[in-house]
Amino acid sequence: MKAAWIFLGAAVCCGTACRQSMKRELIPMEPKSADAFATERNRMVQEQIIARGVRDTLVLNAMRRVPRHRYVPDAMRSYAYEDEPLPIGHNQTISQPYIVAFMTEALSLRGDETVLEIGTGSGYQAAVLAEIVRAVYTIEIVEPLAAAAERLLKAEGYTNVHCRAGDGYRGWPEQAPFDAVIVTAAPKHVPEPLVQQLKNGGRLVVPVGEWSQELILLIREGETVREKRLLPVRFVPMTGEAERQKK
Repeated sequence: MKAAWIFLGAAVCCGTACRQSMKRELIPMEPKSADAFATERNRMVQEQIIARGVRDTLVLNAMRRVPRHRYVPDAMRSYAYEDEPLPIGHNQTISQPYIVAFMTEALSLRGDETVLEIGTGSGYQAAVLAEIVRAVYTIEIVEPLAAAAERLLKAEGYTNVHCRAGDGYRGWPEQAPFDAVIVTAAPKHVPEPLVQQLKNGGRLVVPVGEWSQELILLIREGETVREKRLLPVRFVPMTGEAERQKK
């Protein structure tokens, strides 16, 4: 088998590290087997996710099943299960595994839900959700990423994921209401259309802010919305209408 070459340069990152410089040398890496990736994936869940307090069995099983290395560029595959975000092109990233698991757990999913995701990226978060829920509707503003993610998710057999290229600020009203909404880029404020598309009892997880960001959980209770601040994060900014709107 031919050796693969790995190079990590500067990247715009999401999760707990954004716009960080990831400098590594260009080195030859031997291709890994499916068993080797599975071993790394189990280690990732144990050391990065369970060790930090994520306990939801549905989330942990989904993180064990979804092959994260399939959702990163070929040159990044040997680092797919490391505790860090990775660049996926177009100034976007795939979040670090812990952040994906933490945000998914915060949605309190039980398996029969319909979930809206804003920010498909490479499709990894959508795949994790699809392992748990009945249906996932996901929107990506960067058209090449949206097309690539849709192809990959179909190739991976996710018939319950529905992809759309476009601005996610106003959600997907024709499929609303949703049991849960997850946003994987940071708007300056919580987009009100996404709150309005929640079912009663529905949960929205979104990073909010510019340079100082917090991950926020909103729970719709009838006509009121309860808010809980979860943890500080750094995500790439939400673009499109989110940049133009004032709260």
